[in-house]
Amino acid sequence: MSDLDVQIPTAFDPFADANAEDSGAGTKEYVHIRIQQRNGRKSLTTVQGLKKAFSYNKILKDLKKEFCCNGTVVQDPELGQVIQLQGDQRKNVSTFLVQAGIVKKDNIKIHGF
Repeated sequence: MSDLDVQIPTAFDPFADANAEDSGAGTKEYVHIRIQQRNGRKSLTTVQGLKKAFSYNKILKDLKKEFCCNGTVVQDPELGQVIQLQGDQRKNVSTFLVQAGIVKKDNIKIHGF
């Protein structure tokens, strides 16, 4: 009996590998583009998660000019600054952010419907 090496199982953490991979410099900061339904055909597009180094007002100005819609920058206590645009501009905003070089296509998540 003394010749047997008995290993006692330890606690297994299935998320240990995922946490180790995400802790490095390759963390993904996603930009979330969402749509909110107002009443009837009216809708609102929100853009959240842009880096703080960018000027939200300049991005908003270009978006408004490009897509002929109104918009504003809203300060949210949990999410920080959020860009709001009138209408369903999800596809337009995602292509604009990629073409302007603000965000890579892999880091954009489009939500809704």
